[in-house]
Amino acid sequence: QVQLVESGGGLVQAGGSLRLSCAASTRTFSSYTMGWFRQAPGKEREFIAAISWRGGSLYYADSVKGRFTISRDNAKNTVSLQMNSLKPEDKAVYYCAAAGGVFYRGREFDFWGQGTQVTVSS
Repeated sequence: QVQLVESGGGLVQAGGSLRLSCAASTRTFSSYTMGWFRQAPGKEREFIAAISWRGGSLYYADSVKGRFTISRDNAKNTVSLQMNSLKPEDKAVYYCAAAGGVFYRGREFDFWGQGTQVTVSS
């Protein structure tokens, strides 16, 4: 079992930046693909970004490519999402997730955090 706790959400003006962090409670963190998802009110949860076990492979949704950066620190059991040039449409609850295997588009993730709210004012 992997417990994930997100932090760093909040209110920011359009064009601003936020950095989300996710702390994982597992001894085998480096064996998990990590990802970030978001869910806006009335919409389905959508994939945002993922990072491979050692951080060598990064994956992004087209909607955030060039603005968001995912990274991980296996020594600290954390994964982060740096969000720049935020837009009002980025407003959502952001979730950290872990998958016990390689990433591919559409794969199911095994463990989820509780989420952190990001609000972008125009």
